[in-house]
This record gives sequence, structure tokens and C-alpha cells, in this order.
Amino acid sequence: MNKESRATIAYIAGKIISKKKSSSIYDYKQSKHINMSGEVNEKNVNVYNYDKGCHYSGNSNGSNYSIYNYGDGNYINLSISGKQFNGYDYNTSSHFSGNVNNESISLYDYETSSYFNYSI
Repeated sequence: MNKESRATIAYIAGKIISKKKSSSIYDYKQSKHINMSGEVNEKNVNVYNYDKGCHYSGNSNGSNYSIYNYGDGNYINLSISGKQFNGYDYNTSSHFSGNVNNESISLYDYETSSYFNYSI
């Protein structure tokens, strides 16, 4: 996944799982806050990533989300189970997984074989 999509998915999963209200996410790899706006709930996602300058939107079928990335023109599937999440990025044809613990989010990107950490 590209860095913007990773941060956006971490933000979306973090908001859904932690139920925390936040207008940004801190990306430890980039050492910066990334501003986001929009609505995230159990049924709908409509987020604008100010770093990438694009929308991510979609809806859920239970705990499975189909999110369209308008910047890359591809879908990202996201599944949430308890404090865990996983999915697939069609832009890079790669899987990801992660977990949310309070305000901390850890995402493993199978494309890069690396962990990425965030705080919401």
C-alpha cells in the first residue's frame, strides 16, 4: 500500500474500533500528523485525506467495508473483528492486517513486509 492509503485505513479502523473522535492520525514512520475529515461509522465511510488530497468512501456489509480510493481509482476491502482488522488493497494487489489498542494502531503491510504504527 502507499503511505497515504496505509494512514487512511489505519485512521478508519482506529475510529471504528476505538470509537475515538479525531481529525488526524499520527504516522510514526513519517513523524507527522495527517489531517483527515469526514464521517466514519459502522455503516459508512467518507474520509478526506489532506496529505493525499483525495476522498475514500464506501459502506459496510456488517463488519466488511468496501472503500473506494478516489486518488488511485481502486477499492480497498477492510474487515473488522473485535480489535483486529485486515483487508486487501486492489491498487497494489496486497493484503494488510492490524490491530487497535486504545489510541494505538499497528498495521502490517504484506507488500512491504513491514509494520507501521499510528496514534489516533
